[in-house]
Amino acid sequence: MDLSKIDFVDSSGLGALVQLVKYTQQSEGSLQIVSNARVTQTVKLVRLEKFLSLRPSLDEAIDNVKKS
Repeated sequence: MDLSKIDFVDSSGLGALVQLVKYTQQSEGSLQIVSNARVTQTVKLVRLEKFLSLRPSLDEAIDNVKKS
């Protein structure tokens, strides 16, 4: 999921991302999230950066999916 163009994410957006990650995990899938500095800062503030599998670029997200 590419969020690199998103300027702001609030608690509703974070909640939706958490639900999406949980759904993909239950389906034995994985979700890579491409994030910019502002979104990453917000996610780190609530300590969800590892759970949400944030990636700094689309290429890195794709490479990570290929490895799994």
